[in-house]
Amino acid sequence: MSFHTLIILFFSGFCAANLTPPLVNISLDLLPEERWLPLVNIFNVKYLRESATRIIDTTVPKWVHHAITPIVEALESYIPQPYAGEIRGMASFYGAGISDVILLNFAYEITAFCTSVVAQDTKGHLYHGRNLDYPHVDILRNLTIDILFIKNGEVVYRGTSFAGYVGLWTGQSASKFTVSGNERNQGHWWENVISAILLKSSPVSWLVRETLEEAENFQDAVMRLSKVPIITDVYYIVAGVRPAEGVVITRNRRGAADIWPLDTLHGE
Repeated sequence: MSFHTLIILFFSGFCAANLTPPLVNISLDLLPEERWLPLVNIFNVKYLRESATRIIDTTVPKWVHHAITPIVEALESYIPQPYAGEIRGMASFYGAGISDVILLNFAYEITAFCTSVVAQDTKGHLYHGRNLDYPHVDILRNLTIDILFIKNGEVVYRGTSFAGYVGLWTGQSASKFTVSGNERNQGHWWENVISAILLKSSPVSWLVRETLEEAENFQDAVMRLSKVPIITDVYYIVAGVRPAEGVVITRNRRGAADIWPLDTLHGE
């Protein structure tokens, strides 16, 4: 018998119209600065820049934005590859300052209030669903993209994200596992930025992406998502491709606070 995992994404507040996002191929064989260039063939650059400004302005107070811009620019050298190169390339495509693109990515990190569920039916099929309760739904519905990450001509993993964002909150590694991240709403945004930079911890969405690219299977994914230091508390929900491969990982910055496996005997 074959088993499959289905991952479903929907946004709170969306209407019932056809909202299929555009599909973007991102080649991991290219230099990081060049990978996201396909976005300019899909989106109006002016709209991307204006949307980024609106998201930043509604997340980061203007006086804070102006005050920390020089600091954020200096922090670019601390951002690991390939994300530093991808953000630098994104700034070039947008015609925006590097500090604004960095802030845009952190703005997404601190506003992802959402819910996920993993369940199994009587035939052993796994279902992984999630919503995203972002406050910027009127903007993000027009920036949502499905992404195929390609290496050596093959799709390594895929995800759903937003134009301008290099991380992933939702993704699938074919025939291996699916993963979604859900914010625990712990810590102030400035604490999370300090954790990311000074403590060299990973943003939660970058760890999702790295796990999708590197993990060999469901168990490996759970181990990575449980142990790697991250910038803020989060819930990681993971589903595999075999019966009972489902887990909710409650994360603190330094490690797992709890790992709750799928209980098929009691329907939990």
